[in-house]
Amino acid sequence: MAKRSVSHIGSTLDELLSQDGVLEEVSARAIKRVIAWQLAEAMKTQGVTKTALAARMHTSRSVLDRLLDETDTGLTIETLSRAAQALGYRVKVELAAA
Repeated sequence: MAKRSVSHIGSTLDELLSQDGVLEEVSARAIKRVIAWQLAEAMKTQGVTKTALAARMHTSRSVLDRLLDETDTGLTIETLSRAAQALGYRVKVELAAA
């Protein structure tokens, strides 16, 4: 059976989301989902509870709950950095060309 060539038709997903005016929101949620997952995995691997991590960070459980909430994109770099340090990690942030 011969392979047929598939050409690209239409726009990219980013273009579609941009046209709909939701690209930034969707991107922020995706980034936050990954960050929350990475923190939760580090906690699970180390056997650290939310209460223990909040204590290590010198913060409240509610602040930690917001940090671990995939849908809450309003985190600060300071809070993220404190959580990472409390788990023995560091934060690496980089801008990439669009």
